Amino acid sequence: QVQLVESGGGLVQAGDSLRLSCAASGRTFSNFAMGWFRQAPGKEREFVAGIRRFGGNTGYADSVKGRFTISRDNAKNTVYLQMNSLKPEDTAVYYCAADRQGRGTRWSYEYEYWGQGTQVTVSS
Repeated sequence: QVQLVESGGGLVQAGDSLRLSCAASGRTFSNFAMGWFRQAPGKEREFVAGIRRFGGNTGYADSVKGRFTISRDNAKNTVYLQMNSLKPEDTAVYYCAADRQGRGTRWSYEYEYWGQGTQVTVSS
């Protein structure tokens, strides 16, 4: 079992930056690939970014590529999402997720553990 707790969300203006954190506990964090997903009102949950076990491989949705950066600190059992140049369309609840198979892909069904989410609101 893995418990995930997101933090760092908030209300910002377009063009601002935020850094989300996701603290993990319960199992060896470094064994898991991690992902960030988001869900806007009335829309399906979508992949944002993924990172494999030791951080060497990352992947991003086209909509955030070049603006968002996923990273992890295995010593702190934490994964981060640095979000720059935020846009109103980035407004959503952001979730982190853990994949015990270590894949870190864009497919939400491959992630067994999920956090409760943190709200990010970007005003224009």
